[in-house]
Amino acid sequence: MFPQIPLAQQILLACKAKGIQHIVLSPGSRNAPLTIGFASDSFFSAYSIVDERCAAFFALGLAQQLRQPVVVICTSGSALLNYYPAVSEAYYSNIPLVVISADRPASKIDIGDGQTIHQRHALALHTAYNANLSEENSDLAYNEYLLNEALNTAALKCLPVHINAPFEEPLYQTLPSPTVGFDNEVVVKSQVPLSPERLIQFVKDWIYPKKMVLIGVLPPHAIAQKWITWLEEDPSILVLTESTANVVADTFIGMIDTFLSPIEKRNLQELLRPDVLISVGGMVVSKKVKELLRRYPPKAHYYIDEQVGYDTFFTLTHHFKTDINTFLETVTPELPPVSFDYKGIWLPLYKETLEKRASFLAEVPFSDMAVYKAILERTPTPYHIQISNSAPIRYAQLFPCKAGWQVYCNRGTSGIDGSTSTAIGASIVQSLPTLLITGDLSFFYNSNALWCNYIPKNFKIIVINNAGGGIFRILPTDKGTPFFETFQETTHSLTAEHLCTMYGLTYLCAQSKEELTEALEILFSKDKSPMLLEVFTPRELNDTILKDYFQALL
Repeated sequence: MFPQIPLAQQILLACKAKGIQHIVLSPGSRNAPLTIGFASDSFFSAYSIVDERCAAFFALGLAQQLRQPVVVICTSGSALLNYYPAVSEAYYSNIPLVVISADRPASKIDIGDGQTIHQRHALALHTAYNANLSEENSDLAYNEYLLNEALNTAALKCLPVHINAPFEEPLYQTLPSPTVGFDNEVVVKSQVPLSPERLIQFVKDWIYPKKMVLIGVLPPHAIAQKWITWLEEDPSILVLTESTANVVADTFIGMIDTFLSPIEKRNLQELLRPDVLISVGGMVVSKKVKELLRRYPPKAHYYIDEQVGYDTFFTLTHHFKTDINTFLETVTPELPPVSFDYKGIWLPLYKETLEKRASFLAEVPFSDMAVYKAILERTPTPYHIQISNSAPIRYAQLFPCKAGWQVYCNRGTSGIDGSTSTAIGASIVQSLPTLLITGDLSFFYNSNALWCNYIPKNFKIIVINNAGGGIFRILPTDKGTPFFETFQETTHSLTAEHLCTMYGLTYLCAQSKEELTEALEILFSKDKSPMLLEVFTPRELNDTILKDYFQALL
C-alpha cells in the first residue's frame, strides 16, 4: 500500500533505495502519508513513539548502535522542535539521524492556520544538510536530487540531516503501487588522503620522549588488538582512557581523575606534561585532564579520527581524518624507537594511588560512591551499559571498566534529557542485555521514555535517587543560599515505583548496602520482564564522601 501523494511515495522509495530500514514514527495527521507508506511495507521496521522528544532519542539510540542512518518522522508544527535536543546530540556525537518533518504547503504558512511554524531550516545549525522539498509535482526531479543529497550526507558524514516535506490534503488516500520512481545516486565513501607533509612532521615529533594518547568516546573494538598491544609496549607512550572509550588494557590508565589527583597535590604537572598529545575518538569527560592540558599544553597535538578533530586544549597541530588503525598502519614503519620510559614514571604512582583508593572504598559508608562501587563491581560481562549524564558518568570514571562491557553515554551535548529513550532505542538492536545507570533527575525528566511497547525483557534500569541534582553539591556553588535547594539542587521526594506499575516494569528498591547487594543479585539473575532498581542515597552526605575520596588519594 502506497500513499497517493507522489512526494510521499518518493520519500518512501528513497529510504528503501538507501537501505534505511528503521523508521520511528510519532502520531499525527500531516505525516499520515508517510506513516501509511512506512508502516505497511515489510521492508521497514516501524516503531510508534508518541512523545516526539522521546522518539528522536529512541531513534538516536538505534543509529548509535547500528552506525547507519535511522529515520524519525513527525507531523507539522511544534512536533519538529521537540526533536532538537536529540538532533544536537547526534550532531556532536556523529550519529546519522534522519529527521523527516511533514509540513503544511508554503501557501498555508503565516495565514493563521493551525500547527504552522517556520519549519524550513528549523534545525539548520545542527544538521549537515537541509532538504526543503516541494509539494508541486513539477518539482519531483528536484526533490529526488535533494533526497539523494540528504540521505547520502547522513550516511557518509555520520551526521544528522533534516528533510522537510509539505503535503496538501487529502492525506489518507492510498494506491496499490507507486506512480513515481526514484533514481538512486550511489556515492561510495572515499578515504581522505593523509598529508605527506603532516606525516613527516608527525614522524619528526615522535622523537620527543613523552607522548600521551588520550582516548575519548569510541565504539567497541574500534582499535585493533594489534595496536592496543603496540601502545602497551612502547615505553614512551602513556595512554589515558575513559569508560566510553571501550578500551581496556593493563598498562592503560582508565581512571583519569583518580590518577591526576595526587599529581596536582604534589605539583607534578610539569613533569607529566606531554611533549606530544595524540587524541583519538570523541568527547572526553574528565575535567581534570582538560585543565591539565590547557595549563600545561604539549608541544604538538595531533587528532586522529575520521570525523572530529577538536582543538579542546587550544594547541591542535593537525587533524588526521582517518581511523586510528589505518593511521598507525601507515605511520608506524617510519617511527624511530624512543627509549625514554615515560610510562614507567607514572604507572608506579598510579599503582600506589589505586592502593589508597582500595583502602578508602573498603570503608566507604552507604552513599552514591558505595552504590556505584557495588553496581560496577557486580555488573556481569558481557553487557551493554548506557550511562546518563551529570553525576552518573562522572562517578563511572572513578571505577575500572571490564573487558566485555560496551559503554555509551550521550556526551555530544552532555544533556540529561534523553538518556532513557536512547538506552531503550539502543537495546532494540543490541544482542547483549542492556543496563541503564541513571540519576533521578535524568530519569524523571525523561520518564515518558517508558511509554514504549518495545522495551526488551532483558532491559534493566538502576536509578540512583539522591532526592535532587546531587551534582550541584559537588560543584563550587554556595549551598548556603536560600534558593540553592529549590532552584539549583531541585530537591524532591519522587519515586519511580508508580511509574513501574503503570508501564509494567518489575520494581526493586534498596536503602542500604545489604538491600543493594540482594537487589543486584535479583536484577542480574532474572530476564522475564524489564526491571528497575531504585537506590535511595543520603542527599547531604554524598558530596562530602566524594571530596574525602580525592583527599584519601594524596
